[in-house]
Parts: sequence; structure tokens; C-alpha cells
Amino acid sequence: MQNLLRPRRRTLAALCAGLALAGCASDPVMVAPAAKAGFRNLGPAEGSACGSLLIIATAYNFIPAGLNSRVERAYANALQSVPGATSLINVKMQENWYWFVLGTMRCVTITGEAVK
Repeated sequence: MQNLLRPRRRTLAALCAGLALAGCASDPVMVAPAAKAGFRNLGPAEGSACGSLLIIATAYNFIPAGLNSRVERAYANALQSVPGATSLINVKMQENWYWFVLGTMRCVTITGEAVK
């Protein structure tokens, strides 16, 4: 009887591992598209955005809240910080993590030179 359960346990374990890994994926993000030729420098730009992983203990943080879109939102906020900006050059990204009672907050700051 025990020999019959071993293949089922392995199959179940492989299925669970596959589902867990598939659930932890997001699409690639283009942080800073290339500026068009003949651009005009408008000055420094900076933008930030945060997202969270929720559920009390750090080993069990699994509910994302605004997590996957934080880089795109930070880039958009950086563009909005300089009127007329259409793109950024010399882009730098910094990420900071903060712990709080219900999970972790991950904040991204995008800095660069705004161009038009």
C-alpha cells in the first residue's frame, strides 16, 4: 500500500511546486525607453512608488498589493515631476524595503534627466 502512495506524493509535490513557481511571475518591464534623436534636456526628475507583500510573518508574505507595477508607476511619477518631459535618460533605480506589522513595503525611486 505504501509503495502505491509514493508516486502520488511525488506527483502532488511536483504539482504544488509548479503552481507556486508559476504564481510568482510577472511580465518584464521596460524601465526607460530610448530617447529620440535631437532631444532637449529639461533637468533632473525623480519619482517614487511603493507596493506591499501582506500577511504577518515574513516567511508567509504572499499577498501582493501594488507590487508588480511599482517600477512603472515610479517612472511615470518621475516624468510627471518635470512639465513637458516625454522620456528619461541616465536612469537610476533604487529600492528600499520596510517592515511593518502586516508585511513588507517595497518602495522604488527612479531618478534621471528628463528630456523632450
